[in-house]
Amino acid sequence: MRAAVRTTYGPPEVVHITDVPAPEVGPGHVRVAVHATTVNRTDCGFRAAKPFFIRALTGLVRPRATILGNEFAGIVESVGPGVTRFSAGDWVFGYSPRFGAHAELLSISADGPVAAVPGGLPFEDVAPGTEGAHYALSIIRKAGISGGQDVLVNGATGAIGSAAVQLLADLGARVTAVCGAAHVELVRGLGADRVIDRDAVDFTKDDHQYDVVFDAVGKSSIGRCRPLLKPRGLFLTTDLGPWSQNAVLPVVTRLARRRRVMLPTPIENQEIVEYLRERIASGRFRPVVDRRYPFEQIVEAYRYVETGQKVGNVVITVVPRG
Repeated sequence: MRAAVRTTYGPPEVVHITDVPAPEVGPGHVRVAVHATTVNRTDCGFRAAKPFFIRALTGLVRPRATILGNEFAGIVESVGPGVTRFSAGDWVFGYSPRFGAHAELLSISADGPVAAVPGGLPFEDVAPGTEGAHYALSIIRKAGISGGQDVLVNGATGAIGSAAVQLLADLGARVTAVCGAAHVELVRGLGADRVIDRDAVDFTKDDHQYDVVFDAVGKSSIGRCRPLLKPRGLFLTTDLGPWSQNAVLPVVTRLARRRRVMLPTPIENQEIVEYLRERIASGRFRPVVDRRYPFEQIVEAYRYVETGQKVGNVVITVVPRG
């Protein structure tokens, strides 16, 4: 099978498409012929080993996992012993925690974060429905956000932020979203009650106070956002922040019992993908797609994602060889 492989850490150019052995289909697994995948910030970080500590997880000198890609949509090609949930020919989509989706074939546990494609939607429309969205949903759940709360989302046009706006609105939260001037109407259409144009004003000077400030791009801090928070407010982040402060502040601020910081770890299970599936099927959540690239141009996709200008998701179309 063809796969986008990298055998060393580095820039987008370390990735190249080559033929590799197809993955085995072990007990309890399904092998999926991938028709669509994505390139996202996670892929970029693991490809380049930035931040450096990633190497402790993936290999100090060279990466152990040579094929990246965690989101996928495609057709079940074969099933392993003991699998009853799926059959060959089923259309599925999901999230592969151990990567491997930048390839024509992917093996994943049938009990893992994989679900049936809702309503026969195109693969390219559902493939970007789990990576940013599962981070957003995990954070929302671990923070205990509920309907009626006031939530500000900074970075509302990213994969995580655009999903967070929709999922929060679906819960009944009052959502204020921060984005650039060019995307105000897009974000309003995602369900934001109020939109702040970051090109016109500094959102941290907003005169509203919030139960939660959700920094979906990891570009702010509790120090800057403290005035936005109610006395028992919560600052949620997706990044370690300056000097990795967000690894320590959750403990420190919890002890203080006032404004708190959380850096939640993601939930990666079947239920969370089924939850997203239901909302995609009903139209209450739609992954935002910025650009689509053919598999052969995956290096160009990496380059674009690293500009920091993408809106939502970047989708890769794969045409498996028969």
